[in-house]
Amino acid sequence: MNILVINCGSSSCKFQLFDVDKGIVLAKGNADRIGIDGKLSYKPAGKDEIEKEVSLPDHKVAVKLVLAQLTDPETGVISDVSEIAAVGHRVLHGGKYYSESVIVNDDVKKVIRDCFDLGPLHNPANLIGIEACEAALPAGTPQVAVFDTAFHQTMPPKAYMYALPYEYYEKYSIRRYGFHGTSHRYVSKRAAEFLGLDTKGLKMITCHLGNGSSFAAVKDGKCVDTSMGLTPLAGICMGTRTGDIDPAIVPFIQKREGKTAEEMDTLMNKKSGVLGVSGVGSDFRDLAKAAGEGNERAQLALDMFVYQGQKIIGSYAAAMGGVDVIVFTAGIGENTWNIREQMIAPLEFMGAKIDPAKNTGIRSEAVISADDSKVKIVVIPTNEELAIAQETQALI
Repeated sequence: MNILVINCGSSSCKFQLFDVDKGIVLAKGNADRIGIDGKLSYKPAGKDEIEKEVSLPDHKVAVKLVLAQLTDPETGVISDVSEIAAVGHRVLHGGKYYSESVIVNDDVKKVIRDCFDLGPLHNPANLIGIEACEAALPAGTPQVAVFDTAFHQTMPPKAYMYALPYEYYEKYSIRRYGFHGTSHRYVSKRAAEFLGLDTKGLKMITCHLGNGSSFAAVKDGKCVDTSMGLTPLAGICMGTRTGDIDPAIVPFIQKREGKTAEEMDTLMNKKSGVLGVSGVGSDFRDLAKAAGEGNERAQLALDMFVYQGQKIIGSYAAAMGGVDVIVFTAGIGENTWNIREQMIAPLEFMGAKIDPAKNTGIRSEAVISADDSKVKIVVIPTNEELAIAQETQALI
């Protein structure tokens, strides 16, 4: 069965075509700079990548171009779009309405639209991608929405509520939602399989560390807490995002700098995090290089990231009454062995201990905990696109 996975951003349309029965990627790519000038990258399995400048005035044109590329007589991987059984769409925000992936209908599209205020950069583009696929594919081709927030909907009220007047929850649904849910769901399930453990009674902390980072406390296979909040701005400091800060800082800077609400939003989302602290950049490889050359601010940014991660892991162990497994995933979690080691180092008091020999250089599925560690520590590469394809197949 062929499943097309679409991840539409405001100016991009990333895609992968899976043969889910065989568990392989037939082709992948990205229609980028939509509404600007247009660029398509496309790589069929086992062949060279194709890159070309194209006209991409909107997402509908981008989707048509993607489908044309997949069915191209020379470089395509299917002969006709009717060979696509369904399309799985990554959708950022499903609000409080969906705890699972769903087949798209008018009610689902209304919820996605109603959540525009909660995900202003992503939800509109996600809906455009759905409607573009509906227009370009044969009538009746199922479209599935896989929500980034869904996995976290099992959190109890004590974990997701904010201490604001309750009327704001009732009026505007202001609460913690969490993100990277598809990744947290995938790696928590995969980690249990990899270790041969039953999820029942299992206490796990999943650490999705990348340019955007989040943590989840997973008990009995269900999320009971997570670090991101109403938006992906909360939690640990990230590439360009502040993470948790004293909320009084916002009006303080606004007043003294004469900034608008929109300018403050940009500052906190795109100019802060390790970029803002270091002045070097948001890429942790650049930070590590600069720190190694004696840049104190780059080292400070790295230290802050590690320290905040340690606090979150410790707090989730307390919330669950212990922890059996800690999982590292995503760009930094999978590839940066020294950050993994530093983040775990002071947690030996609760039974978590990394074996440096097992950890160094690891970038694939592996147990990296010491033999005498009471907590299993593992690296599990995330595969959100495959998870979306699998959930789409299961639904249809």
